[in-house]
Amino acid sequence: MLLKKEAFGKDFIWGVSTAAYQIEGAHDQDGKGPSIWDIFVKKKNKIFLGHHGDAACDFYNRYHRDLCLMYRLNIPNHRFSISWSRIFPNGIGEINKSGIDFYNRLIDFSLELGITPWITLYHWDLPHALERKGGWVNRDITAWFGDFVSTCVTHFGDRVKNWMILNEPMVFTAAGYFLGVHAPGKKGLDNFLAATHHAALAQTHGARVIKGMQNDSIVGTTFSCSHIEPFRMRDKDMLAAKKADALLNRLFIEPLLGLGYPTDDIKILGRIEKYMEQHDERDLAFNMDFIGVQNYTREMIRYASFVPFVKAKIVSAKKRRVEMTSMHWEVYPESIYHILKKFSAYPNMPPLIVTENGAAFPDLVENGQVDDPKRLDYLQRTIGQVLRAKQEGVKVDGYFVWTFLDNFEWAEGYHPRFGLVYVDFKTQQRIVKSSGQWYADFLK
Repeated sequence: MLLKKEAFGKDFIWGVSTAAYQIEGAHDQDGKGPSIWDIFVKKKNKIFLGHHGDAACDFYNRYHRDLCLMYRLNIPNHRFSISWSRIFPNGIGEINKSGIDFYNRLIDFSLELGITPWITLYHWDLPHALERKGGWVNRDITAWFGDFVSTCVTHFGDRVKNWMILNEPMVFTAAGYFLGVHAPGKKGLDNFLAATHHAALAQTHGARVIKGMQNDSIVGTTFSCSHIEPFRMRDKDMLAAKKADALLNRLFIEPLLGLGYPTDDIKILGRIEKYMEQHDERDLAFNMDFIGVQNYTREMIRYASFVPFVKAKIVSAKKRRVEMTSMHWEVYPESIYHILKKFSAYPNMPPLIVTENGAAFPDLVENGQVDDPKRLDYLQRTIGQVLRAKQEGVKVDGYFVWTFLDNFEWAEGYHPRFGLVYVDFKTQQRIVKSSGQWYADFLK
């Protein structure tokens, strides 16, 4: 398919996504307090090869040049996150003026270049001081988060109209509070259920705070989504796939839409009731202006009697011997089409925006250039699938590539490279990859 930007319509939103901890560095510069990731990366055997985000892409000190590069690549929208502990070093209390000043400079220069800022208010870097009070397991976090949100709107809302409340709550609650493989490294069902419910409440509370302060704002939130299929067309695998879908794709969107948690399909989720108070069910619902869907692959699910609670297990891409990325995810561009169709089928679903999509492949610098045909092919095919959904009537209004710069990829460290721009993490040199040049030409 020969892709043309015009096929999506003149109002379609094109951009790139980044996240504060993954690119900013400057982990203790200008009064910033430690986040849970600043602490977690120092723990033994938690991050690939002991990598950490202390310097990352040094975007904090190099944002001016990086935004100029973004401008030269014709990228009109930049989704980035605000580091909570750069604004509130202790999570609450005294504001760090240097943190406010940095984001003001970032926003102002973006607008000067004609790049529209889209702010993510929580992209996983909770202040460590709040984690010491229980973090997402503590119900008070809803109020703490509301104060952080109102501070951001107060200082940036005169120039920023586009807001995303949470980034992938299913991932940071499950990986951080159930499996312990992400910060803060907690484990256990009770931690997960409490964190899930409080994140779902914070999601709508944050949205209400913004709308109460800024009537004309555009407010959404983002969800990680994987297209789910049964490994074999047999009853047990199909039931396992249904449970996996409820957990991975439906756990946060359905209460937001007023449908409640999907307890019918995963009975153990019924235990979340012990964390619910009067009016919580009502407060979980909110009419967002858009929903961000973030998709990278599909998952094939089989029945597994030994897996607690869900009796379901992912059959890895490696075991299935299919093409896969550096993250060991299957290369399956059709996944985004299925996810867009699935989400759009909900009653009263607001417009959808693909707020993250991309692929990590090994990149080599040869003669000062980076040729990445696999990533280029992935992006072209996936964007084609977005167009397919749009042409079939799905209300999808935008697409953001993950990500602009190669960055710190959480527990995988600097090994997986998702960027349109190659970063040499020793010298901080930037090299636009062939996929980045294609995207620039596509957007021109």
